[in-house]
Amino acid sequence: MKILVVGLGLIGGSLCKALKKYTYHTVAGCDINRDIENAALRDVALDEVFDGNYEGYDLIVISLFPEGTERFFAENASKIGKNTLITDVCGIKGDFSQRMKKIAERNGLRYVGIHPMAGKEFGGYYNSTADLFVKANFIIAPFVDSQQSDIDLLNGLAKEVGAGKIVITSPENHDKMIAYTSQLAHIVSSAYVKSPELGLECGFSGGSFQDMTRIATMNEKMWTDLFMQNREHLQYELDTLIDNLKKYSEALKNGDADGMRALIAEGRELKEENLRHRVGQPN
Repeated sequence: MKILVVGLGLIGGSLCKALKKYTYHTVAGCDINRDIENAALRDVALDEVFDGNYEGYDLIVISLFPEGTERFFAENASKIGKNTLITDVCGIKGDFSQRMKKIAERNGLRYVGIHPMAGKEFGGYYNSTADLFVKANFIIAPFVDSQQSDIDLLNGLAKEVGAGKIVITSPENHDKMIAYTSQLAHIVSSAYVKSPELGLECGFSGGSFQDMTRIATMNEKMWTDLFMQNREHLQYELDTLIDNLKKYSEALKNGDADGMRALIAEGRELKEENLRHRVGQPN
């Protein structure tokens, strides 16, 4: 295929590198920063820098923040060839995908969103890697009337860049699940580092601290956009977490060792059951 990747940050840059390492597709790319485009050429992450002509592409992957993705598509959809499939890698689907679909339909185009569940503590092209998606979960979020050939194309692409478990679900279910598995974790990490003890942790921290704080370095502009566009689902998960935390707090306040033991046991049992279920799931 001939593929255009718009935005060469962590995900876009990694996608270009993965496509060049693992496939024979022709890859063009563009970024608002010309130095990044030149770096991608030097790294052989691109076959060419996008020349402004949107005709002739089989697939365009928009790898920008949600607001930028929607704005870019609205401004350029009329220039894109009618045989091109449009996708995005945003961590939000739901209403966002519905708006993207409307832009596509007004311009005689096809759109299906994807969400590679891969990332790092720090973003940007210079942190991108060809192996970012290897063994990562990969979500495809078609509509009920999406063409099977478009779903198959994206499924094949996910496999080519090394994805592990590929999940096909609705945009609405994507947002419901991501609120719990991703967005809530980012809020918890951000809140966790606000302890006055943070500056004194050196020498006292281990893997649990690193795991809990790793994603606190998230980009506030992008994640605020993601949170606000999924606030109903995220609010539910946050309220559920707060209710559960209050139970641990009450056990501590009351010196209730039996109650604390029961809470910890309940969490352990739920996680063990979750792990057994995961082991039985096919990749």
